Amino acid sequence: MSVLTLQNISKSYGKIQALNNLSFEIPQSCVFGVLGPNGSGKTTLLSIILDVLKADTGNYRWFGNPGSPQQRKKIGSLLETPNFYHYLSAVNNLKITHSISGRGNANNIDNVLQKVNLYERRNSRFSSFSLGMKQRLAIAAALLGDPQVLVLDEPTNGLDPVGIAEIRELIIELSKKGHTIIMASHLLDEVEKVCTHVAIIKKGKLITTGPVEDVLADEDTVEISAADLAGLSTAMSNYGKGTKVMQEGNYLHISMPKGTARLEDINNYCFSKGIVLNHLLFKKKRLEAKFFELTNN
Repeated sequence: MSVLTLQNISKSYGKIQALNNLSFEIPQSCVFGVLGPNGSGKTTLLSIILDVLKADTGNYRWFGNPGSPQQRKKIGSLLETPNFYHYLSAVNNLKITHSISGRGNANNIDNVLQKVNLYERRNSRFSSFSLGMKQRLAIAAALLGDPQVLVLDEPTNGLDPVGIAEIRELIIELSKKGHTIIMASHLLDEVEKVCTHVAIIKKGKLITTGPVEDVLADEDTVEISAADLAGLSTAMSNYGKGTKVMQEGNYLHISMPKGTARLEDINNYCFSKGIVLNHLLFKKKRLEAKFFELTNN
């Protein structure tokens, strides 16, 4: 069952088309990354599915049902960092958040602080927290009421490397505990480390969506090298239909149609051409490379 289904969502701000006929599904128990260049419509999309904005056309369904206040209770969100009081403790800040939102209860506060690894600091003032701890408290606020789904807009934005690592590990842990997580981010390396599924958007249009492994695996890439790099490049250019050769430093990156790269065959082919390889590696394409390949066209 899909947690969220989007059908032909469009949204304009005057002459600016923020979202253009967007449709895709988000499966249950996944970490789903929404990626796109600045201005691609990521925040607009999250605002629509959280009932902050209204789409011009199209619709969406949570758990197979139209959006409603009842469905909204199953969803925790972090679109902006909450305005916590610097002089209050983590517990007291969450009590205020609870009283305003009406989600969760007093007992739930201890549970969410344990989930985000802040229970030992529950009585510490917010002003004493690091940036990563402050963001973890914001996610704790989103977890009040034990929602099935978390929607996070740029959850690592503005954090230092330590803070980014903290949030990355937290997202992975929350996913293991059964939460479906939908996150918009421009930090492609972080998305690749935590997301199981992805949608890439450009100028409000969906470029591609699916499991991260499937999005990356549209072709095979092999990294090879030899003493005679020029000769190796010439040989591999004639290896087979659809083979592309690109040099990066002392290595050649060979791209082939998906499922056709066999290291033993490549090694034998080069040997038959009088070339002895000193490096042969099946190389996984990085999400960053795939992202720029899709969005720069």
